[in-house]
Amino acid sequence: MAIKRGVSLYSYQQAQFFKQMTWKDQIAEVHDHLKTDGIEIIDEATIRDYPFPSEQFVFDWNNYMARYDMKAVTMDVYLDVHQFRDHVMNHREAAERLKNDIKLAAKLGFRNVRVLCLVPIDVIEMALDTAEKYDVKIGKEIHAPLPIKPGSRVQPTKGPAAALDFRMSEQIIELADRTGSHHVGLVPDFAIFQHSPSQVAIDYCKRHAKIPESIDFILENSRNYEQDDMIRVLDETYPDHGLNMMEIERMSLHRSSADPEDIIDIIPYIVSIHGKFYDMTEIPGKPGCYEDKSIDYETPIKYLKQYGYDGYINSEYEGQRDQQDMGIEHLPNDVEQVRRHHEMLKRLIGEE
Repeated sequence: MAIKRGVSLYSYQQAQFFKQMTWKDQIAEVHDHLKTDGIEIIDEATIRDYPFPSEQFVFDWNNYMARYDMKAVTMDVYLDVHQFRDHVMNHREAAERLKNDIKLAAKLGFRNVRVLCLVPIDVIEMALDTAEKYDVKIGKEIHAPLPIKPGSRVQPTKGPAAALDFRMSEQIIELADRTGSHHVGLVPDFAIFQHSPSQVAIDYCKRHAKIPESIDFILENSRNYEQDDMIRVLDETYPDHGLNMMEIERMSLHRSSADPEDIIDIIPYIVSIHGKFYDMTEIPGKPGCYEDKSIDYETPIKYLKQYGYDGYINSEYEGQRDQQDMGIEHLPNDVEQVRRHHEMLKRLIGEE
């Protein structure tokens, strides 16, 4: 048994936007150049006429995947509760939408659907019968700033993270154990192992800061202050800094939201894994070897290998979003970034 490599086609969002690659081109890239078979998609980004695609699209998708002998690993769904515009969906409506997504995933050959960390547990439970019937697992994403183990990080009471329940992983495990279902689990995102701001994020914030030196100040001092104190000291030092809460939070990052060893206990519940990354750069002194300096990949993968995880890690490139404020001539190459990510995955997994 070995860890498998895949790609979320979300990674090629920029190439898709500029009409440089279709979803067919993306699948061919994964097969031909990455020499692997795992495919993950975001429903609305790839499926024409989602949530009710034509039979022609379903046939075309399945035919193309079969042509390259690819594996449909995970379909990411979002449960847009504002989709009807005249009201916010209640939990029963959301469960019906999730059931439809599960049926669609099965039509397209996917073994899993991923739901966001904000989706209520009771919505997932209401859809479990459908997941069992169609043999599609529901995976709830563990995304930063969520921890894996409840109690290992302090639950925020304000800011964007206050809306998240830091007991989420425990709740999913309790649901799986209580129902005895093997069709519900977790999708860890490697952003939970991010220990510092990425360079592309730092560069973005500096480009847009009224006082670029304020960014350096946060980076140099964030370890010395809790967030509220950091904001107070920043305000005192640079009264006109003009940074918003999100920018301050991003630049203040100095500790990952989850400890790598915590992944050991949830391995039996992992549906698939998001291989989040922002900027793959060459390791000094190691030509052709790459890393994301802001995320610890080596330690979690060591534990995944040691304790027998044999599912997919699907590359999820997100760093282009911090560079899209520049002209097209300065934008990164999606394809090259994903290729570098797979060099790292192959090396850490131990593929020949």
